[in-house]
Amino acid sequence: MSVADVVLWAALYPLLSDAGVEAGELLRGWFQRVGVLSACQTAAQTVLRGKGAEALKTFLQKHTAAHTQRRDGPTNTADAEDDERVMSVEEIEGAAQVWSEGLKSAPAITERKHPILPQEGKRNVLLTSALPYVNNVPHLGNIIGCVLSADVFARYGRLRGWNLLYICGTDEYGTATENKAREEGLTPQEICDKYHTVHAAIYQWFQIDFDFFGRTTTERQTEIAQDIFWRLHERGFLLEDTVEQLRCESCQRFLADRFVEGVCPHCHYPEARGDQCDKCGRLINAVELRNPQCKVCKETPVIRSSKHLFLNLPKLEDELEQWLEKSIGSGDWTLNARHITRSWLRDGLKPRCITRDLRWGTPVPHQDYKEKVFYVWFDAPIGYLSITANYTDQWEKWWKNPQQVELYNFMAKDNVPFHSVVFPCSLLGAQDNYTLVNNLIATEYLNYEDTKFSKSRGVGVFGDMAKDTGIPSDVWRFYLLYLRPEAQDSAFSWADMALKNNSELLNNLGNFINRAGMFVSKFFDGCVPEMILNEDDKRLIAQVCWELKQYIQLLDKVRIRDALKCILNISRHGNQYIQRAGTVTGVSVNVACLLSAVLEPYMPTVSHTIRAQLQAPPTCTSAMLQGAGTFICTLPAGHRIGTVSPLFQKLENEQIEALRKTFGGQQPEDESLEAKVDERVTALCSHGFTPSSSAATVETKPSVSAAQDASLNVNPDPERAKQLTALVAEQGDKVRALKAQKAEKSVIVEEVAKLIELKKQLCLAEGTNPEPAAPKGKKK
Repeated sequence: MSVADVVLWAALYPLLSDAGVEAGELLRGWFQRVGVLSACQTAAQTVLRGKGAEALKTFLQKHTAAHTQRRDGPTNTADAEDDERVMSVEEIEGAAQVWSEGLKSAPAITERKHPILPQEGKRNVLLTSALPYVNNVPHLGNIIGCVLSADVFARYGRLRGWNLLYICGTDEYGTATENKAREEGLTPQEICDKYHTVHAAIYQWFQIDFDFFGRTTTERQTEIAQDIFWRLHERGFLLEDTVEQLRCESCQRFLADRFVEGVCPHCHYPEARGDQCDKCGRLINAVELRNPQCKVCKETPVIRSSKHLFLNLPKLEDELEQWLEKSIGSGDWTLNARHITRSWLRDGLKPRCITRDLRWGTPVPHQDYKEKVFYVWFDAPIGYLSITANYTDQWEKWWKNPQQVELYNFMAKDNVPFHSVVFPCSLLGAQDNYTLVNNLIATEYLNYEDTKFSKSRGVGVFGDMAKDTGIPSDVWRFYLLYLRPEAQDSAFSWADMALKNNSELLNNLGNFINRAGMFVSKFFDGCVPEMILNEDDKRLIAQVCWELKQYIQLLDKVRIRDALKCILNISRHGNQYIQRAGTVTGVSVNVACLLSAVLEPYMPTVSHTIRAQLQAPPTCTSAMLQGAGTFICTLPAGHRIGTVSPLFQKLENEQIEALRKTFGGQQPEDESLEAKVDERVTALCSHGFTPSSSAATVETKPSVSAAQDASLNVNPDPERAKQLTALVAEQGDKVRALKAQKAEKSVIVEEVAKLIELKKQLCLAEGTNPEPAAPKGKKK
């Protein structure tokens, strides 16, 4: 018996334990042999409690998201048709009947009235995104990992009729702020004021619709953090200990965890931080780092002792595990959030220091520690509470109301342990009925092209630069959400952005919506025509209705990227359908109206523009998205639409290439393949490999002397030279294209070698020397 037998047996158990399921004798015999193991019998009873196939049915009902939506490339019509879902007659007729009823029972639109507070009988959702640190400008990875993802879900929840509050703000305390202030010659508070304004402006341009965007440098932050501290202290959840810390004698200060880097003692990653390794995810005490280095002055710090307070995580571990089992079991935690949390618990929790030898932070109110402040990862998550308290003095209705409130946290994966272990332990230990996270949504990392974002090297697009590109914020939102790193790291690419804009937005989505509206305008005098449904019309309605239900099921589970593919599928169905007039036009323009509704969380400006062009009724979005989600006729026969115009513009190659170069930064010379290739070609050309072509990759110098030319004894071949000139130009274009696309080094080197060989042949055909001339002063 092998591990594979046990794994397969467990996977097949819900089916094969049902005697009514047909299976061959060989399979049945194997299944029974594995099943007699006492461990297997116990496990099956514990997990499925004898439910068999019914348990599998329940599981599948809870996970109905279609795998066919996971398309990472541009929509392929042929593939899409292969994946087409077969509709039953009952489904088709039912969808057509609901569609025909129109907006009769549409729920009324309710405007947001502040302050938003929990309501009896409503689904009350409290939404936070990890507080962006205030000392710098956020890049695209920061934006998609936290605020943009949360904004999509917040907009979706409001359309669904949930009573939802979305709060965020800047995290402003800590050494990073002190150092930034020193760099810019400002006080820490002035730095916070400056960059808080920068962050707010960036998020406003990206259309992030916070209910309140606050900050942590407030009196309410001090008040609430100190209250939680005293409650932990009084209940015996704090420890005192003397610890060794790294101190930079050059900077004359103890180094905060994130301001020391070195080699990870576990996986040997060379850029591990003083609190955690980004590669292996393990916790680190800064003094454990090998070859530590102060990030400010690059000097090697020394070890010094200091007395600190610790949160006694081991004492809270049992209570934390009980809460985690309930929260993860009933809520939506991303896979990486669950894995990272379990990895922290696997080896047992250890006390976590909550104080620091800094000046800029929330003061520790204890007399023995009056010269210290709270560690940012104890203090910062409390910012969610204090920001809410600055929004409304009734903040406890959200944060001390776990029976009525669902809490969603959005973040990148490096923030997970502080939100799933440290912060919940602080609130559990405070014993004040705090609302704890029900759904922890974490992304992987977004990289830039084939490297990391770097403000210092000018690599990557940062939030304050995006609007200067001339590309609308809705297009930025669409592309970032299209490549949202949900299950693995992804990379922003200018070429791919142009491709997705031109194929998915322009040719798929925009083309369909524009055609539907133009048909109404041109052929039906701007009024939706009468619609008498035939079988093809009903089938289209049923397909669109099914995609809408998938969209809702996916977004309910915070599968933001997959739900976006449903929108593009609806548009694809429409493009395939809109080949005739009359009824087809009427149904198509109603599909366009539905697209405006489902696009609202992703591309709010485009969504509003579509509804304005169609003069759609205000209730159309809520009517189709609330409840289970239904596709209905919101633009009946006789409805007059407005002026229809294109929604998207093509991104040209020249524009994208210019942007790629602008945001590519300065790469070190020894790492720049492009520089090496250009240097090699330049050297060869300077020694006589001089094609007489305007398409030459570099400016060339005179080749060889007449004496050298004569010594070659090579007869020129003008016809051959003409052919080779064209081939050199073509190969030169190919090399430049590969370099622009940042192809693999081996591919580029191979094509450069071909180019060099062609240039040698061209030199011979022209009667010049293809070999480098001897340097002056040396014998050949």
